[in-house]
Amino acid sequence: MVSVNLPNPDRSVTAYTLTGTPIALERRQAADFPRIAYAAAHVVADPLATYDPWLTPAIDWDTTLKFRHRLWDLGLGIAEAMDTAQRGMGLGWAEAQELIRRSVAEARTRSDALIAYGAGTDHLAPGPDVSLDDIIRAYEEQVGFVEGEGGRVILMASRALAKAARSADDYATVYGRILGQAKQPVIMHWLGEMFDPALEGYWGSKDHYGAMDTCLAVIAANADKVDGIKISLLSKEKEIAMRRRLPEGVRMYTGDDFNYAELIAGDAAGHSDALLGIFDAIAPAASAALAALGRGDESGFHALLAPTVPLSRHVFAAPTRFYKTGVVFLAWLNGLQGHFTMVGGQESGRSVQHFAELFRLADQARVLADPELAARRMRAFLSVHGVG
Repeated sequence: MVSVNLPNPDRSVTAYTLTGTPIALERRQAADFPRIAYAAAHVVADPLATYDPWLTPAIDWDTTLKFRHRLWDLGLGIAEAMDTAQRGMGLGWAEAQELIRRSVAEARTRSDALIAYGAGTDHLAPGPDVSLDDIIRAYEEQVGFVEGEGGRVILMASRALAKAARSADDYATVYGRILGQAKQPVIMHWLGEMFDPALEGYWGSKDHYGAMDTCLAVIAANADKVDGIKISLLSKEKEIAMRRRLPEGVRMYTGDDFNYAELIAGDAAGHSDALLGIFDAIAPAASAALAALGRGDESGFHALLAPTVPLSRHVFAAPTRFYKTGVVFLAWLNGLQGHFTMVGGQESGRSVQHFAELFRLADQARVLADPELAARRMRAFLSVHGVG
């Protein structure tokens, strides 16, 4: 029996005995799944570099790329250089370009590498003097880079556009221009303000249903250039409502890290594919669950994935933008990297109490690959933070 003394909210410390049986790793292919499933992958920092952690990113490229091969080996696709990779929270456009170049090269070494790459405007600082033309040029630069490397684009939301737009028509103008130039259908991304407060009012309205009307109009006008849309609003009702209004052939990629299991399973009117940050952290469970669904075993799908939902809701709890901290903590607990250090010093984004509960929920979700290793690392973490 493996146990760890964990702190409680009342400041007491009690022994927690691990009970979860780790989900076995099994090599799979995307063809084994009835849904397209992308995991938004994190980057691994280099803690031994000489640098200023809050100012200059330092990345362990070998471990970062090894992690991507692990996701591919499990049959999952990769959503590269997205917010899970700390775009806009420690990872700048220069580093994102290097990440994209390296991931493109790695993908070319395999025949089964499903991958798409984030392109946005994060190298353009929002401000009162930024025009729509400036934003279009910024999008063109990043989209052009991804396409020039031979990659498929995930069209990320723009902080600069959220600040500069004066109406829904401004969104239609910018997106219409960029989609019209795309060389192949893109995945659009509507990231809610719970993930990034600077994106409040995206699509020209603080009311999500009003914003949805604008977004759907943009998609309808450019449907041949849109593979699908990922929405990250943490509302299954809004996702289902939008999913039912999408043009024929345009996919809904769930970005709902609170309700993904039932949205992927779907209903009589349809289902969502997946593009999720939590799949980085629960990759073996996601892979096994999707394989079960592919065999027609929906009860097996839910049995594997449902226990991960409380963990995901905790990892993505408000303030949601710090969810990357939990994702990286789990990667460290599972031996996928040798340290708990993040780009931009973001390892400080959550409390000791948060990590203690994360540990409990990860065990119950069966996503601690080696319970004894996870326990040793948890004890070491707690010791550094004064928990004996």
